[in-house]
Amino acid sequence: MTIAQLFDLEPHGPDTYVGAGRQYPWGGLYGGHIVAQALRAAASSVDGTMEPHSMRSYFIRRGDPSEPVRYEVDRIRDGKSFCTRRVVARQTVGAILNLEASFQASEESPDVQTIRFPTGVPSPDSVENSSWSEVFDRRAIEPSLMPDDGREGAGRSMGWFRITEALGDPQDPVHQLVHRCAFTYLSDDLPSESVDRAHPVRANDPDPHGNYYGASLDHTVWFHRTMRADEWHLHDFTCHSLSNSRGLSIGHVFSVDGTHVATVAQEFLLREARQRRSAS
Repeated sequence: MTIAQLFDLEPHGPDTYVGAGRQYPWGGLYGGHIVAQALRAAASSVDGTMEPHSMRSYFIRRGDPSEPVRYEVDRIRDGKSFCTRRVVARQTVGAILNLEASFQASEESPDVQTIRFPTGVPSPDSVENSSWSEVFDRRAIEPSLMPDDGREGAGRSMGWFRITEALGDPQDPVHQLVHRCAFTYLSDDLPSESVDRAHPVRANDPDPHGNYYGASLDHTVWFHRTMRADEWHLHDFTCHSLSNSRGLSIGHVFSVDGTHVATVAQEFLLREARQRRSAS
């Protein structure tokens, strides 16, 4: 499976596209895959001189990997420097995801980085690969090896990620879009782990899959600077709040040279399995 195949969309009328799902180890669709396809659909209706700078998606229903996914794009606004799109992803059961994305034309301005790269982090080459897909490498860092540098939040989770195939020159707008879609695909992997680790019971649960149920509720990405998803990036997440069965995970993403390229936020539902049964 290649990145092009993962994000391939077939036009089905004006501002409507269909993409293929994929079977993942846990049985359902992977949220990051659907979010990335929805972002690609939104970008298909935008002038190529504009790049996605932020997007937020809501996971509505669990997707079925045996069905295609239909993406319906709504052109909310076209401006000179910004434009906005809304995308609804649908299957037979109805809407499974709603995404809003904003695009911006490049501007010259001061470039100030206020979030620092954590020091003392193990290099990706020193960490074992734990990826569940052939399209990317995943090097999760053990808690005992994480730096104690005062990062806010609890349940810290860190890992190095990169796409395993070359995605082209990141300075080319067409290729940069692919890099950002590929990064979006990766960005949904780690956030829930910090909520798990912040939970006072779940963190030490001997049977986590049997006793607790988890699901991503929403997912937001802010793109700060040009990136290339086919090179290593450090994802650094902590849980900033946990209440009413919802944990908020916020992560900073850095390139190897320490550049802060993106920020990711996700709200994750984490409840006891018996609560899930009683609510259904």
